[in-house]
Amino acid sequence: MTESGGKARAAAARVLGRVLDQGESLATALPTEGARLAPEDRPLVQEICYGVLRLLPRLEGYAKALLERPIKRKERPIHHLLLVGLYQLEYLDIPPHAAVSATVEASVLLERQWARGLVNAVLRGFQRRREELLAQGDNDPTTRLNHPRWLLTQLTEAWPDDWEQIATQANNRPPMTLRVNLSRGSRADYLTRLEQAGIAAQATCHAPSGITLERPLAVERLPGFSDGDVSVQDEAAQLAAPLLEAAPGMRVLDACAAPGGKSGHLLELTPGIELTALDLDASRLARVGDNLARLQLQAKLQVGDGANPSSWWDGRPFDRILLDAPCSGTGVIRRHPDIKWLRRATDIPALETQQAQLLAALWPLLAPGGLLVYATCSILPAENSRQIAAFLRTQRDAQPLPIVATWGRESGPGRQILPGENGMDGFFYARIAHP
Repeated sequence: MTESGGKARAAAARVLGRVLDQGESLATALPTEGARLAPEDRPLVQEICYGVLRLLPRLEGYAKALLERPIKRKERPIHHLLLVGLYQLEYLDIPPHAAVSATVEASVLLERQWARGLVNAVLRGFQRRREELLAQGDNDPTTRLNHPRWLLTQLTEAWPDDWEQIATQANNRPPMTLRVNLSRGSRADYLTRLEQAGIAAQATCHAPSGITLERPLAVERLPGFSDGDVSVQDEAAQLAAPLLEAAPGMRVLDACAAPGGKSGHLLELTPGIELTALDLDASRLARVGDNLARLQLQAKLQVGDGANPSSWWDGRPFDRILLDAPCSGTGVIRRHPDIKWLRRATDIPALETQQAQLLAALWPLLAPGGLLVYATCSILPAENSRQIAAFLRTQRDAQPLPIVATWGRESGPGRQILPGENGMDGFFYARIAHP
């Protein structure tokens, strides 16, 4: 990794403050701070921020043990900077003296000149006491598994035989998985193109369009990316479109469509469908349009609330509906480690209510003989198997269809993939037919 100076460390500390203190997502905070940096500094800032948020309880435990007294609330930037420094020393291939020096320099850039000595002392103290501190970090599940206690409790209740493996997988770096546009070429042909470009990759286990790269890289290096020959999409997400079993001429609704990966896959998989991509957020829907434009595909882009169809629906029923429902995101923490610290246990009931409202509102839009696929990137039964079971109890004309597959496991009326299974993100799917 390219070594950089205090500016990158100061930027990383500011990003962490925006996430942990102000509740911003990494997806928002990183680009904002990164825009102020030289392009060559941005990968280091991203690596540090993602790494700190993956390992936050462990790093905070080290800092607490090394500080004589807690840092005052108004000096939180220095707390975040210490996490930046500790992460570098333990997890990055940067010479320790350079990591310490640049982190101390960053305290000045954060307008905390007084903290130079403190930052230096804490980081040097970690080097001296490293073995002792590492051993202490394994004593408590929250620091050993780097998850908030409420989430570990829910995982233990939901998956008593798998909860520790789930948490471990959530802390791993995710693979970069591609979806080949099979309307423009075969997966085997694209694997050959990657090999010719010197990019190591292999076919995925379950998605016929999927390819996993040996190492992540910039999309600009992917052959044919700008022409729409390939997209970036986790293998688990690639399983959604085939479950709809759409056919040319069908009216299809992709509810909660942004950022558009599944919309694009539906159009690639079944040319000739009449697709409406719906999303409540106009700016996020614009991203769907951008993604479809790159793929040279078209859909009706509709701003609207799936829970309030009267504001946008034209009264014509849909043959297929994909409801990729808003959820806790607990199945994709390895891609978005900030979820662990932005999400709260109290958020789950509100998400359950929102999901139930969407199901109830969209069901009447489905034509007789039609099919609705419910999807989340959650691993919590309250949002998945229990949600669908409750819906089926209230909708007498809804019939669950079994998902016969070699991926995931049966979970009530649907099928659940846990994070890391065959390299996939955690996803839940259920198929519901209208007789």
